[in-house]
Amino acid sequence: MWLKTIAATLVLIAWTASASVTPRDDVGGPFQLTNQNGQRVTERSFGQPTLLYFGFMTCPAICPTDLAKMARISRQLQQEQGIKVRPVFVTIDPERDTPKKLKAYLQYFASDFVGLTGSAQDITRITDLYHVYYKKVPYGDKPGEYMMDHSTILFLLDSQGRYLKHFGRGTDEKEIKRQVITALADASN
Repeated sequence: MWLKTIAATLVLIAWTASASVTPRDDVGGPFQLTNQNGQRVTERSFGQPTLLYFGFMTCPAICPTDLAKMARISRQLQQEQGIKVRPVFVTIDPERDTPKKLKAYLQYFASDFVGLTGSAQDITRITDLYHVYYKKVPYGDKPGEYMMDHSTILFLLDSQGRYLKHFGRGTDEKEIKRQVITALADASN
């Protein structure tokens, strides 16, 4: 009996290891959005690995903190490992987050940050592909004021725009860098 348990455990470990390096087809997929320069782009437009995050510009604390974290991780991977990883922010609030506003906002974090927006349908399509939760929530005393409730997951995509891995908000920056290095090395083999 214990041999079966050991064998099953080894199979599970092997499957988990291989699943982490093989792009999954149940997360992510083809999309078309508009970048901060007003150009239409797809998941393949970046030509390099990507850290992808969904949020909104008027977020009071969480999004700016996470975007700064992404910028640091991207910069440190480049400086320490020679690995270029593009930080990309997808707005879940296209009503307010225009390309022009995204361009000005993202310059606070890094010059290579890409901001993406689109129609409400475009945003629904990409959030469905990545299984990202978001919802407009009334806020304040004035009619029409709102905040956005949303999940806070950081996605790693390969240079072809395919999903490789994701990280929860509580994942330490050093651990994210370590896992990015490993996932990209495994994906290239």
